[in-house]
Amino acid sequence: QVRLVESGGGLVQPGGSLRLSCTVFGDDDVNAMAWYRQAPGEQRDMVATITTGGYTDYRDSVKGRFTISRDNAKNTVYLQMNSLKPEDTAVYYCNLGRGSYIYTSIPVWGRGTQVTVSS
Repeated sequence: QVRLVESGGGLVQPGGSLRLSCTVFGDDDVNAMAWYRQAPGEQRDMVATITTGGYTDYRDSVKGRFTISRDNAKNTVYLQMNSLKPEDTAVYYCNLGRGSYIYTSIPVWGRGTQVTVSS
């Protein structure tokens, strides 16, 4: 059974940085991966994706501030978040996907990690 385990969330001041990590257990293949986020009362939205071919995509509001990357040897994907804003506050979820060029989500999710941006 495949499991995704996130870490790295926390409380940070506006303008600060955090790095989230998501490790895949139970699947040694190089996977397409993504980060989503969900604020209270809101839907879960895509934040960033990375395909098996290394292609990345971001939601407009995080472009230039967030970077998704992967370490295939560790079966881990990262989300480096810089210049954080209060509106980035949400639970961040790791998602497993498919695709070498275009990301396709499949229903395999981590349990989420809370990111709070506040002074």
